[in-house]
Amino acid sequence: MKLRTTTLVAAGAAAMLAGTSSVPAKPNAHPEAAQKLANALAGRTPDAPTRCISDRARMQVLDDWTILYRDRGTIYVQKPRGGCHGLSNGMSLIRNQFVTTRLCTGDINRVVDVRTGFGTGACVFDKFVPYRKPS
Repeated sequence: MKLRTTTLVAAGAAAMLAGTSSVPAKPNAHPEAAQKLANALAGRTPDAPTRCISDRARMQVLDDWTILYRDRGTIYVQKPRGGCHGLSNGMSLIRNQFVTTRLCTGDINRVVDVRTGFGTGACVFDKFVPYRKPS
């Protein structure tokens, strides 16, 4: 009986937390970030989204909701689920996965101020959308 009561209390607490937590709505792109994205992708066409890219791709943060990765002439657009809050304010993206040489959908990354060690949270990668110049 004690185990059943504990299980019910835990289940109730989990349901209550799930009901009160929410992912912030994705804001409209900041005009400056939208312009940078348009400039970066000018003359390029999107291809089918991909699950993983090389971790050697160069990262460019446009805002908390948009990260560009450049690798061998291809620009990959990453729009993390729920955003990476604080990334556009100079925070660093710290990968939690060190056993692979790829950045993949579902990867969890911490957003940290490397000077202080304090973080603003974490973000999860979605699919990477490649943009290439037409041949």
